[in-house]
Amino acid sequence: MAVVETPRKPATSLAQSQSVYRSFGLAVILTLAVGVAVGILSKLFAGASAGAPGSAINTGDTAWVMIATALVMLMTPAVGFFYGGMVTSKNVVSVIKQSLLILGIVSIQWVLFGYSLVFGKDVGGIIGSLNFFGLAGVGYAPNPDYAGTIPHLAFMAFQATFAIITPTLIIGSFAERIRFRTLVLFVILWSTLVYDPIAHWVWGVGGWLRNLGALDFAGGTVVHISAGFAGLAAALVIGKRRDFKQGQPLASNNVPFVLLGTALLWFGWFGFNAGSALAAGALAVNAFVVTNTAAAASALTWMLLSWVEHRKPSAMATATGAVCGLVAITPASGFVGPMASIAIGIIAGVVTYVMLLLRSKKTKIDDTLDVCAAHGMGGVVGALLTGIFAEKVINSAGNNGLLFGNPTQLGIQLLSVAVTMVYAFVVTFILLKLLSPLGLRVSPEDEEAGLDVAVHGEEGYRL
Repeated sequence: MAVVETPRKPATSLAQSQSVYRSFGLAVILTLAVGVAVGILSKLFAGASAGAPGSAINTGDTAWVMIATALVMLMTPAVGFFYGGMVTSKNVVSVIKQSLLILGIVSIQWVLFGYSLVFGKDVGGIIGSLNFFGLAGVGYAPNPDYAGTIPHLAFMAFQATFAIITPTLIIGSFAERIRFRTLVLFVILWSTLVYDPIAHWVWGVGGWLRNLGALDFAGGTVVHISAGFAGLAAALVIGKRRDFKQGQPLASNNVPFVLLGTALLWFGWFGFNAGSALAAGALAVNAFVVTNTAAAASALTWMLLSWVEHRKPSAMATATGAVCGLVAITPASGFVGPMASIAIGIIAGVVTYVMLLLRSKKTKIDDTLDVCAAHGMGGVVGALLTGIFAEKVINSAGNNGLLFGNPTQLGIQLLSVAVTMVYAFVVTFILLKLLSPLGLRVSPEDEEAGLDVAVHGEEGYRL
């Protein structure tokens, strides 16, 4: 009877295993060392996030802002599901994973220095100083410059969710081909060099666009225009997918995921817009109502246009239209009334639908999930229409728009839009060019296999 010998592992395999164990051990030691060092340094910040809250704290306002913060946080994984359903089945895990990765990275960046760069003491109208580094001085007492009835920490946490979701929107532009380690560096640098300055210009006390009177209630300019045109730059620098074909529709792997993501985004957007009132009052109610109304109007607009174009009312189109309406009403939500929100939803729906068609059929740009058309152009439309429909009677801290006798506001909005578009596009383009020696995209073999298995070693579906 023949004896079958068990083959021995090649020596190279054993050497590789030992190398992996050494690398893992070193990673454990270094990571633990960082944790210990941060723990020791925390003594320098002892009590920095404490302090007496004072009599100005309103518990109702604080409760609402905390709820709104949780709602907006939910939107980041919701983007993962929204995008994850649109990509091919071999890339669904990677897209959802990337959204959670950004949630982790920007949360830490924001606490360390991002919040300070946006809302710290102004430096020349361009950027905040580092006086809030590590949240020093950001405690229980309100910051009257931004929200006088809630703890400063609550305002910080709410604003963190905006900083987190903005780079998450960009990943749709280079889905299915971005190199993971490059993405990590890109998110850190982009948040610091693009998001933080723009947010300070528009929202920070002393920011030059804020001083001009630019209106952006909840982030149409800061979040959506910056992400949309950064996405366009990224699509151009990183290049097309290997199987990209002009005019070819998305090979969406899971339409129910897209619908789930849309529902979660719509739900979370009430925190995004109504939470930006920073108080549980009438302005929050107005923002809540117009947010829902504009989303509904744009969803119906996209459904109608898809019905006419394809002779079938597309579920994907309806979902995408709802998101475009949410984007467009975001800058206007604290300044316009319900009827104006219907107009904003319809106009934005038409513009974004047409822009998506033009990108797909008339250009060879592979903005995979049309971040620029949906978020970039949706934000542009919303910001400009804010300059037309804004009413000071709705928000005394705002201004009247063109329709209510103040054409100057439209000009200010136009300047704000143009500056944000150019800055986000140019800095993102340069940033990715500088990162290109590290490799911007995965190998052709990994792209063919799909990022789920090739990069993460995990499959989205096992059927």
